[in-house]
Amino acid sequence: MTVKLVVNGDALESASAPDTPLLWVLRDEFGLTGTKFGCGVAVCGACTVHVDGEAMRSCQLPVGDVDGAVTTIEGLSDGETLSAVQTAWVAHQVAQCGYCQAGQQMQAASLLSDNPQPTDADISAAMNGNLCRCGTYPRIRAAIHTAAAALREG
Repeated sequence: MTVKLVVNGDALESASAPDTPLLWVLRDEFGLTGTKFGCGVAVCGACTVHVDGEAMRSCQLPVGDVDGAVTTIEGLSDGETLSAVQTAWVAHQVAQCGYCQAGQQMQAASLLSDNPQPTDADISAAMNGNLCRCGTYPRIRAAIHTAAAALREG
């Protein structure tokens, strides 16, 4: 059976079984290794991708259940210019080990698409399921505020 997907704007086909987690299809079949495996039970957020703009945990999402366009960290920018979230991450030097950062950025981008002017409480609520073992939460919050301002300015 073939599963047809649109990933980062490209029409792709997966030969994996429909119950295979999207994470493994992205990494192993399509070579998109920016999405990370963290916990495997959808609680750490390292595997966060967008499905039709909604943040989803790809480690627990069967590829056969994907109904919509998938965006990974590789597709967050246009390929030449970093997104507002990525630019803010660099400006605030958010990453330390960097392992969780793709998932953090994908979750932040989803938040900002839903709420262009989030409060600290909004950010805490939206980012609560994304763990950072290095503890860069204050820089993550600052970067989200910076990205929100940049997006509002256009």
